[in-house]
Amino acid sequence: MSSDETKDLTVLYQIASLATRSVATIAQNEVLSIIMAAFPAESGSLALINPDNGRLEICIQQGLPPDVGDFALRPGQGVTGWVALHGKPLLVPDVTNEPRYIAARQGVKCEIAAPLIVEGNNVGVVNLDADYVSAFDQTDLTRLERFAAEAGAVLHRLWQLERLRTNSARLTTLVELGHALVAQLASEDLLSTLTQSGRALFSAELCLLHDYDSATHELRLHAWSATDTLSSGALALQQQTVPADHSLLAAVIRAGKPMEFQHIDGPGYSEAADLPPDRSLTSALAAPLFREGTPAGVLSVFHTTAHRFNDDEKRLLAALASFATVALQNARLYARVFQSEETLRKNETLTTLGMLAAEIAHEIRNPLLVIKLLHGTLGSDFQPDDPRRRDLQVITEKIEQLEGIVSRVLQFGRTPSTLHSRWSLAEILDDTLVLLRAKLAQASVQLHCTPPHRSLLVEANKGQLQQVMLNLVLNSLHAMPHGGELTILCTEEVLAGARLVHLNMTDTGTGIPITIQPRIFESFLSGRADGTGLGLAIAKRIMKDHHGELTLVSTSPRGTTMRITLPMLPG
Repeated sequence: MSSDETKDLTVLYQIASLATRSVATIAQNEVLSIIMAAFPAESGSLALINPDNGRLEICIQQGLPPDVGDFALRPGQGVTGWVALHGKPLLVPDVTNEPRYIAARQGVKCEIAAPLIVEGNNVGVVNLDADYVSAFDQTDLTRLERFAAEAGAVLHRLWQLERLRTNSARLTTLVELGHALVAQLASEDLLSTLTQSGRALFSAELCLLHDYDSATHELRLHAWSATDTLSSGALALQQQTVPADHSLLAAVIRAGKPMEFQHIDGPGYSEAADLPPDRSLTSALAAPLFREGTPAGVLSVFHTTAHRFNDDEKRLLAALASFATVALQNARLYARVFQSEETLRKNETLTTLGMLAAEIAHEIRNPLLVIKLLHGTLGSDFQPDDPRRRDLQVITEKIEQLEGIVSRVLQFGRTPSTLHSRWSLAEILDDTLVLLRAKLAQASVQLHCTPPHRSLLVEANKGQLQQVMLNLVLNSLHAMPHGGELTILCTEEVLAGARLVHLNMTDTGTGIPITIQPRIFESFLSGRADGTGLGLAIAKRIMKDHHGELTLVSTSPRGTTMRITLPMLPG
C-alpha cells in the first residue's frame, strides 16, 4: 500500500470516527476541516440542499468571507449548483475559463466540488478553492468524491440520531401530557399545560389555543404560553372574539388540516385580527380541532425566525390538537359534572328539609289528636247564647286547620308512587358513576365495578336512587382521605319467592367507629365533625319507600361494606 493510499485511509477513518459525535453541526465543521487538510485548499464550504425550497445553502465554511452564507444557489447555478443538480463531481482547473463560476472570495483560481450522496439522493456539496491554477487534478477529484461519500454516510447517521432524540423527547412530552389530561381536572390547568407542552415540543416562542363557535363563526383566544421575550400584556389584549372573516387561523378550519404560514410579519398579514401584535413572529403552524366532526378550535405555534415545518411536525401538531380537543371536552364535561353534583346536593338539602318537616309534623300530630279529643267534650253544658260557644267554634276551626297542614306536610314527605318508573339498574349506576368520576380521581380512589346486566329492571325514582348511591360513595371517600379502592359488586338472590338484587359498595377506608355502628341510620348522628347526620337516615327512608333495604354488611379498620337491596321486576 502506497503512502498516498495510507493517508487517504487515515482521512476516511477520521471522517468515519465522527459518527460518535452527539451533534451533527459539530461533525459538519470537523468534516470540512479534515477534508481541507487533505488538499492544498485555501478555502472551502459544506452546503446542504434545503428540502423546502430546493436551494443550496452554505452551512459550514472556512476561509470565506463571513457573509458568504447569506445567499443561496438555485440547482444548476454556479459550480456547486451544477454538482447539486447532476449529483456528479466537478473539477475547474481555471475558474477564469468557467462561465458557470460565481466568485465567493477574491483570488480563487481553481475549484473542485463533490456531491454528498445519501441513500441515492444528493443532499449537499463539498467545495474546495485554491489560489493558483490547476491546484487540483483528476486524482484529487476522485479522492474528494470518496471523502464526500463517507462524509454523507456519517452525517446521515448523525441526522437520524438527532431525529430519533427529537422524536423521543416529543413522545415523552406527549405521554406526560396524556397523563396530565387524566390527572388534572381544572380546565385552565389542562389548557395551560397543553400550550406549554406545545411550545416545548416545537421549540417555539409562542403557542395559542383558540375556541371556535360554529354558530357565530367566531374565534376566541382561550389559552397561550409565551417566552419571556414576548409581552403577555399584549396577548391579553387579544383575548377577544374575532370573526372568522377577519381571522387567518380560520383558514385552517376551512381546510380541515394543518397549515403553515410564512412571513406573517409582512404587510399581507396585518389585517389578521387573531394574530399576536408582536411583529417579531415570522413563521406559524396551525392545526384544527374537531369534536365529533364539528370544528372546535385551532392550536397554533409561532417562531421568531424563518422555519419550514416538515411533515413530522405537522403530524405532531395534529396529534397535539387531538389532545387539545380532549382537554376542551373534559373541561366542559367537568363543568357539567360539578353542576350535576351541586344539583344533587341541593336535592339532598331539600330532602333533608322535607324529612325534618315530616318528623316535626309527625310529632305535632299526636298531641294535636289528644287536644282534638279533649276539646270535643267541652262546651256541652254551655247555654246557646253563651259567648264561649263562639270561642269553641274558632278553636275547632283552627284545630282542623292544623290537622290539614300536618296532613299536607306528611303527604309531601312521602315519595309519590307516580314518580316511580321502570329503570335499568345498570343505567342508574352508570349515570351516577359519571357524576362521581371526577370526584374519585381527585381523591385518588380506584374504582372496581361489576355492574348488573342491562336487562335487570327495578321500579324506582331514578333521582332518589342516585342520591342514595351518591351518599354512600361520598361517605367512602371521606373514609379514604389518602386514597384507596372502591369496589361495587352486584349480585342476585331469590328469597321467599321474591327476586332481589344486592348492590354492595366496599371501600378500604378507616371503618365506622364501634360506638355508633348500631345507630348509623338515626337522624343527626354523624362520625364527622362537618357531617349533618342525615345522609344515611334519608337514604334509609328512600330505600324503604322503594320497598328495599339499606344495610351495613361489615366494617373494620380495613374498610366498610354497605348494601343496597331492591326487588327486581320481571324482565
